[in-house]
Amino acid sequence: MATQLEKVDYLLYEPEDNGILWIKLNRPDRLNALAVPVALQKIGEYMRAGDADPNIRVIVITGVGRAFCAGADLRAGEGGEGRERRVGPDSSRENFTHGLYPLFDAISEIQKPTIAMVNGAAVGMGMDIALRCDIRMGCPDTRFFTYQNAGQIIENGGMYWVPKLAGLGNALELLFTGGFLWGEDAYRMGMLNHYVPTEKLEEETRALCQKIINSPPMIQWIGKRIMRRALDSNIQTVQDLCANAASILGGSEDSKEARDAFFGKRTPVFKGR
Repeated sequence: MATQLEKVDYLLYEPEDNGILWIKLNRPDRLNALAVPVALQKIGEYMRAGDADPNIRVIVITGVGRAFCAGADLRAGEGGEGRERRVGPDSSRENFTHGLYPLFDAISEIQKPTIAMVNGAAVGMGMDIALRCDIRMGCPDTRFFTYQNAGQIIENGGMYWVPKLAGLGNALELLFTGGFLWGEDAYRMGMLNHYVPTEKLEEETRALCQKIINSPPMIQWIGKRIMRRALDSNIQTVQDLCANAASILGGSEDSKEARDAFFGKRTPVFKGR
């Protein structure tokens, strides 16, 4: 890794020689609930470490045990929110704007492909983490919960991402009916990219990772940034970004390797440069 990473017991950092980095929430006794914002900060640190490691091609985040993430740990004495909250009449907005939002934005800004392997319940902030990843893998054990049961609106970017992924009508239905969604319905709406048998979830996730690894990394990195910016842009701006990127990519070593491998009928070997 390019920088030293301080490891913690509640979050596993497991890079593999094949280019996959597994980041696993590791509090199965608490359904992987998060001490906020400390755990969110650490997730960002782990993901940035993988982003900086030239041997990592794709980052997968998942949970140990039967849950993906049960959201914020609200139990007193367990670390709580892990920070001194702002006080005053505008404290709630400030805690979101200055405290939580930048931590979730950091997940979206990772350069390399990211996958949420949603192996179980993704509650509140657990759902928010999954939504910020590029791709979501699910199974019959997958289920999403928003914040309605806690008397709150969908938070941390969910009001933006759910309509983008599921469409406005489906997003409003989720909002109006209590914020609970089984994996099969999430797949039908578009919140999950893939819906596979529970026993094949890791196998299918690994297969998808391999497809990603077999593709040119620079195209992925630059294309991801353009696509994410395109969500709030117009077609002319996106076309300009693509035109600029095309000239950069066309002169790269990976571009030449892709062409040589295609015409030579061999498997390309990409180096990300």
